[in-house]
Amino acid sequence: MSAPHHAAAPATTNTDHPVDVVESIVPLMPIVLPVAGGVLMFLLAFIAVFMA
Repeated sequence: MSAPHHAAAPATTNTDHPVDVVESIVPLMPIVLPVAGGVLMFLLAFIAVFMA
């Protein structure tokens, strides 16, 4: 009686993972944050002048 032979499963990496939106934006943060801050300050100043 011999011991059963179990073949090891091949080590495969799944490269078909979906692209994460957050990870795709992270390299652009040094550009996106100042632009968004400028737009927000402009909108807040516009609202303040319009309401005065």
